[in-house]
Amino acid sequence: MTTALLSVENLRVSFKGSDGCAPVVHDVSFDIEAGKTVAIVGESGSGKSVTSLAIMRLLQSGSAKIEGTIRFAGQDLTTLSDAGMRRIRGNEISMIFQEPMTSLNPSMTIGRQLAEVLITHHGMSQRQAEAEAVRLMDRVRIPSAAARLKDYPHRLSGGMRQRVMIAMALSCKPKLLIADEPTTALDVTIQAQILDLIRDLQREEGMSVLFITHDMGVVAEIADRTIVMLHGRIVENGATEQIFGAPQHPYTRALLAAVPRLGSMAGVSVPKKFEEIDRATGIAIVKSEEVTAKQPDPQTPPVLEVRNLSKYFDIRSGVLRKVSGRVHAVENVSFDIREGETLALVGESGCGKSTTGRAIVRLTDPSGGEIRLNGEDIVKLDENSFRSHRQRLQLIFQDPFASLNPSMRVGECIAEPMLAHDTIPRASVRARVAELLQQVGLDPATRDRFPHEFSGGQRQRISIARAISLGPKLIVADEAVSALDVSIKAQVINLMLDLQRDMGLAFLFISHDMAVVERVSHRVAVMYLGEIVEIGNRADIFGNPQHPYTKRLLSAVPVPDPARRTSRPELKVSELKSPVRPVDYVAPHRVLQEVSQGHHVQEWGAEWSNG
Repeated sequence: MTTALLSVENLRVSFKGSDGCAPVVHDVSFDIEAGKTVAIVGESGSGKSVTSLAIMRLLQSGSAKIEGTIRFAGQDLTTLSDAGMRRIRGNEISMIFQEPMTSLNPSMTIGRQLAEVLITHHGMSQRQAEAEAVRLMDRVRIPSAAARLKDYPHRLSGGMRQRVMIAMALSCKPKLLIADEPTTALDVTIQAQILDLIRDLQREEGMSVLFITHDMGVVAEIADRTIVMLHGRIVENGATEQIFGAPQHPYTRALLAAVPRLGSMAGVSVPKKFEEIDRATGIAIVKSEEVTAKQPDPQTPPVLEVRNLSKYFDIRSGVLRKVSGRVHAVENVSFDIREGETLALVGESGCGKSTTGRAIVRLTDPSGGEIRLNGEDIVKLDENSFRSHRQRLQLIFQDPFASLNPSMRVGECIAEPMLAHDTIPRASVRARVAELLQQVGLDPATRDRFPHEFSGGQRQRISIARAISLGPKLIVADEAVSALDVSIKAQVINLMLDLQRDMGLAFLFISHDMAVVERVSHRVAVMYLGEIVEIGNRADIFGNPQHPYTKRLLSAVPVPDPARRTSRPELKVSELKSPVRPVDYVAPHRVLQEVSQGHHVQEWGAEWSNG
């Protein structure tokens, strides 16, 4: 019989409040064997992160109560002294978190932070620690590792910062690595590289991994065993192949059904609704095959026409702050969107897709090109002239909490655009706010609450209510569902599809999630380094991709099928090339060739010859 490296028995975690202790984790038990990966999957509030923090003894003793047994390598961690736990933490159990930028010290170089861990835990000299830091950075495949030692965290991409965190976690050769949502905020290609890296390092070191996520595709890629949590309890626990092949609990079945799968839209010409999950019961409540969208009429004039759009940001240096270079964030981008159509703009962070969206709604002024809204070029309009056009153009951001004023009640947030544009008599505003809240699936009685009193999904519904309050023709949704759990993501997207059907809305859907994009879009434009490298109908982009970059994005999407985890080729480690150009740089003329009706692909050079 195999002895477990980590054994958790009847773990209960409660948080102390004014009304006594509120339990959040209930009688959780599981084992992790040496060299194996166990995934805990569940949505926000399921208790999965609290479980990992309890194992690490990182919950404040004054506010949290931990009961049960946590045995690691034969020791009961719940009875260890603080000094004893410090010896375990970092040396034998390491942890990496979702957001590396908040875990790394922004005022210290990468090399110094890595060296600090080595000096503290291994008593190395500064010289030895720096040499070992380079070796560790090489190990996690950070290009030009020695040159990166003096870089600060903000100079690295999200994927490279996460590699630094993994290097730091592995510096003491732990027996167990706890990874808490380490890929959630990353682009699909970077996520694939991080998963490959963790797998390779685990193989080399014989390390165990506790992987915490809400992404079932990631679970299928990496886990030997899977634990499904709901409301602080384990509802299913078994081999990953068994969980995916024959799920027993209704919540597990609903979670798997809600996962978008590449290729599932073959033969379907319009977007589909996602399957929703009742968070109280964990049971699916909407059938995924229900079609809600219409096919846009190609004969109608476009709502939006973008021609040769460019956006550059000046880089100033020296005492006189002269322009020494420019960031070419968007370069000669062109596309149309018609009434009732969703065009998805996809690509990795830094490709220029969000800048394109912000330029279209004039939150940043374009450097060149045309943006025609219902035939009128809004780039040439001054702020006063453009004011009336803002009613027809609205933007939904990724983080609704940051875009809602925390000091205003949600009813006031929704009413503000209508009052600013004087589109409705003041006496009718309150009734209209109630109508909008009802339209996005919220109780009108909640209009007097503040944003912090709502969940993330509810706040995004409030943002949508505010966006549609002026009766827009086009909505730019900038990563509007990227930060949401699978069930909340399904609800918000289904709401957007319903509004599109009822109001004839056109959407520019900006995202890096290719599986979601396939489900919701009519057409797709793929961006790389500020340029569109491929654009066409959804079926063409997903069924017959032509550009190497498009193929790379699609190959990186995790497949929610454990049997196919070895079929994806390992991606080369690379960062998006720098968009910084000299002041006198003139962009080369790019040719987009039509390979089939409506499907255009940019010619590519030698840099893509090796994939």
